[in-house]
Amino acid sequence: MPRSTVDIRDIPCELPEFRRHSRRCAERRRRRRSPARRRCGSDRARIPGSEPWQIVPELTRADDELRLNKRYGDSFEDTDLEAILARLEIGRLFVAGAQTDACIRSTLHGAFVRGYNTVLVSDAHTTEDLSPWGAPSPEAVIRHINLYWQHTTAPGRTAAAITTDNIDFAN
Repeated sequence: MPRSTVDIRDIPCELPEFRRHSRRCAERRRRRRSPARRRCGSDRARIPGSEPWQIVPELTRADDELRLNKRYGDSFEDTDLEAILARLEIGRLFVAGAQTDACIRSTLHGAFVRGYNTVLVSDAHTTEDLSPWGAPSPEAVIRHINLYWQHTTAPGRTAAAITTDNIDFAN
């Protein structure tokens, strides 16, 4: 059976509940000794090595956790992520972090179309408020992706949206 891993998109976020769930997700992964990967995106505001690019204190990376630097929303795009997952025999990917309607959505779809069983950690992703520019509220964005991801289907792979408390790295 392919192994599972967790993918946490690390960016500064001021939402305590999001940080708490993301930390619990990482702790559960460590207890199961499942491989983990952290990815840090870069853009004009988050230059590699700069303060905004750093991992928030609640999500301090363990020595055995891979850090993947990426430039695009989809963590597979222009990175060696797929080769790393193949080497580790990973077949199921848990996705958590920010930004729900950008990097999280892109990575979910990127993993799914590449044949991975893909799980959205429904209480461990978040997004910023873009409603002043016409977007739905962050709560609506989160509810929407949680809803549609649990009903996503394709031959030979599964999609799910589950809470942190229901993560099972063994199955």
